Amino acid sequence: MTTDLKYTPKDFKSDQYVRWCPGCGDHAVLNCLHKAMAELGVAPSQTAVISGIGCSSRLPYYMNTYGFHTIHGRGAAIATGVKTARPDLTVWLVTGDGDCLAIGGNHFIHAVRRNVDLNIVLFNNKIYGLTKGQYSPTSDRGFVSKSSPYGTVEDPFIPAELALGARGTFFARGIDVDLKNTTDILLASAKHKGASVVEVLVNCVIFNDGIHKKITDKEYRADRTIFLRHGEKMLFGKDNEKGLVLDGLKLKAVTIGQDGYTLDDVLVHDAHTPENTMHLMLAMMGGDLPVALGVIRDVPAPVYDEEVEKQIAEVQAKKPARKLRDFLMSGEVWEVKE
Repeated sequence: MTTDLKYTPKDFKSDQYVRWCPGCGDHAVLNCLHKAMAELGVAPSQTAVISGIGCSSRLPYYMNTYGFHTIHGRGAAIATGVKTARPDLTVWLVTGDGDCLAIGGNHFIHAVRRNVDLNIVLFNNKIYGLTKGQYSPTSDRGFVSKSSPYGTVEDPFIPAELALGARGTFFARGIDVDLKNTTDILLASAKHKGASVVEVLVNCVIFNDGIHKKITDKEYRADRTIFLRHGEKMLFGKDNEKGLVLDGLKLKAVTIGQDGYTLDDVLVHDAHTPENTMHLMLAMMGGDLPVALGVIRDVPAPVYDEEVEKQIAEVQAKKPARKLRDFLMSGEVWEVKE
């Protein structure tokens, strides 16, 4: 529910001291969320922020909205209940790579599969920060941590692959050092009807400092990331001199004007196509290809909480409201007489 009132980020800030380490990327995401909520125009009283356990899950305390700091990995289940019971509320789920993809993995994929109208913000620093530096489900193979002193011997989850594999209808990715674009991404996720997943790559200055530096550093960010916008050419580089083309069934990064490639060869981003093959290819890029940022997928589909509300209304229309005693006395009953 939106109103004609104009809100500012300050309207969504609580009076609580923000207890994150100085320099933590979570501060930036919180700032972006305040701005996105103000621009969205939904009243704080019509907004609920749910979280699980972890550094990122402290966020509800810093919001001047309704909030619920729940238990480890169960944020998605509780947020689903909130949205189903109160479909009029705008519900945000704030979670981390450990909370969401380890103990909470099952709840996460089913919230996405059901297409519950939740705005899921996944903070990914590839480490367990609150419990002091163990590797997480998104830590890279070979990663050395307190719980993997000789390096991990397993491959990580890639949040985009998991979300799209669960038939997700919205996936976007942002970085903590790009406040303007991250704010826009969060706003787009809130406007999407259904489960929206926004992965934000954040830095943990204490236990995993610089984990995303290869793509977030200003010196080479333009060459190692590509910000996707629906309907626009997939261009990147400091002067947009590079682009993405199809090379057979694979994506390829080229320099425009070299090897016979022109601007006409560069792909146009279509975030709204129901077919998710290209979305998955874009979301999985890395290495020789730039990491995709922005809204990668945004398609309409039936929304779980709306369908539940509609079903209840249809059943109630066919069956008149009855009192509890009517239900208890229906079916086979015995009447005991003195």
